[in-house]
Amino acid sequence: MTTNIRVMIVEDHPDYREGVRFALETEQDFELYATFGTAERALQSISETKDKTELPNVILLDLMLPGMSGIEAIPLFKKHTPDTHLLVLSQSEKESDVLRAISMGASGYLLKNASLNTIIDGIRTVMAGGASLDSKIAKYILNSVQKQRPDSASAARLTKREMQVIQLISEGQVKKQISHSLGISPPTVATHVRHIYEKLGVSNAPSAISKAYRTGLLPPE
Repeated sequence: MTTNIRVMIVEDHPDYREGVRFALETEQDFELYATFGTAERALQSISETKDKTELPNVILLDLMLPGMSGIEAIPLFKKHTPDTHLLVLSQSEKESDVLRAISMGASGYLLKNASLNTIIDGIRTVMAGGASLDSKIAKYILNSVQKQRPDSASAARLTKREMQVIQLISEGQVKKQISHSLGISPPTVATHVRHIYEKLGVSNAPSAISKAYRTGLLPPE
């Protein structure tokens, strides 16, 4: 039996929110958990949920919200529902917004001009353990970290297999694809990914990719 992906939308623009909501409801494997116009109301809903197994799997989070901003809300969402993936949907391409969102724990960052199909694919990607990044944002992050001075001493040494895994993650593959590419089981891939995160001191795929480029573990393209 397949469990539906529960999605919460936190977006203050009604038309955009309704468009995304409609797209989600056309997907058989998705379940619309709730929609909110402010981070405060979304956080209140999560804090009042008694059965923690019923919390959303993915939160689509706008950054420019009335009251508490999406950036300010990220650590609070991570505190109250740590197993939920945060996928940012924003108009902002600002360096500070992108890097702060990812460093705080966002599993992906898409621009609002992304197609609804891209957003749907992005949700499935983060649920599969991958990094969902808009192509402009991905290139920006890579350029940004390449400008920083590599500090290989700060990164724990990865095994040969872990290096293969982080390379495939950087190419956009998710755990199931990595399993097929390397001929190993999905649980083994998950173990390697967990070890990579622990050694690099990160909590998600975008941060792992950024750290790997910044410290010279992955060569500049």
